[in-house]
Amino acid sequence: MRTRRWFLRTSGLAVGVLGTSQVWLKPASAQERASRKVLVAILQRGAADGLNVVAPFFEKRYYQLRPSIAVQMPSQQQGFGGIDLDGKFAFHQVLQPLKPLWDARQLAIVHAAGSPDTSRSHFDAQAFMESGTAGKTTEDGWLNRALPRVTQNTSPLRGVAVGATLPLALRGERSTVAVDDLAKFQIGSGASPILEKLYARSNDPQLKGQAGGMFDAVRRIESIRQQPYSPANGAIYQGTFGTRLMQLARLIKSDVGVEVAFVDFDGWDHHSNENGQLGGILGEFGRGLSSFARDLGDRMADAVVVTMSEFGRTAAENGTGGTDHGHGGVMMVLGGSVKGGSIFGKWPGLEPEQLFEGRDLAVTTDYRDVLAELVRVHLGQDPDQVFPGYKAGPPLGLLRTA
Repeated sequence: MRTRRWFLRTSGLAVGVLGTSQVWLKPASAQERASRKVLVAILQRGAADGLNVVAPFFEKRYYQLRPSIAVQMPSQQQGFGGIDLDGKFAFHQVLQPLKPLWDARQLAIVHAAGSPDTSRSHFDAQAFMESGTAGKTTEDGWLNRALPRVTQNTSPLRGVAVGATLPLALRGERSTVAVDDLAKFQIGSGASPILEKLYARSNDPQLKGQAGGMFDAVRRIESIRQQPYSPANGAIYQGTFGTRLMQLARLIKSDVGVEVAFVDFDGWDHHSNENGQLGGILGEFGRGLSSFARDLGDRMADAVVVTMSEFGRTAAENGTGGTDHGHGGVMMVLGGSVKGGSIFGKWPGLEPEQLFEGRDLAVTTDYRDVLAELVRVHLGQDPDQVFPGYKAGPPLGLLRTA
């Protein structure tokens, strides 16, 4: 038994517990495909600097706090200065690929958003955010709990993490799987039928369910891999983040039953030389999201993407041209049903008395308020079951309901 569990952990296939659900038995009908909604959560690990992702250029104090790293005032010359969004806030200049989505009102921004956690610990803050809690963690994640409970015809790919490991956000009793590379998601030639029979004889229901889901996922992904794939509508993916989004787009468009997905994007902890580092990773971020939306095309009508980071960064730059662990940050919501072209949330200001603990952008919108609205409106699930012990505030109005 121990050897079988070891194989599941080390075979390159990270599979969540299937519980009593039956695996996917038949292809989705056209009606099922048309009605299936997809929620994609992207975690910018490392604490992204929301004040330079979406800069409050109308704030004089912003430039006083950041004399060398602030995003420049919007300029008439393309490529110089921030990209004006509404006369008050501006994208960092490398986020030009996202401007068409903003103009098309498919992209919304929630500023001064984040977790009430004040630890400024990457480990704790990420765990709380993936649990959907504050000050404590759970064994399962909010995104797993957001999946509807079903008893039959459950796809082993209904919950997908694009990465090497299954993150806390997707762990739990619903069927989920981590896919790091579609080309490598397989078991050695000729071994799969033998191993599948071996696991089928197991008396452990949990182990048997996990293995059944794994082998079913292998078969489904193998059928996808046999078909050539070219991103649609001229989409071009670059970098690790882009490659992960391309694999997710391919899974969604293959109609294998994806309902929720989680994508990690690490590397946002810029304590020094932020000017030299932020532009590169933020450019990859913007190009990746733009390509994903372009590639999905009409499928974006049923998809919503939400981005978040465990906390923001200090309002003032430090002595090495960087920023330290802060509090409030920025979330983005992208999709065909999004009421985009607007900045949501209450702006707290940057004056000394307005900063959290005298140093950070304050959090005026709890990240769970954003997620709860997406869970309720887009997935049709009860937020009280997804975020236990938390009562979400009034809806921000991020999504169109008709």
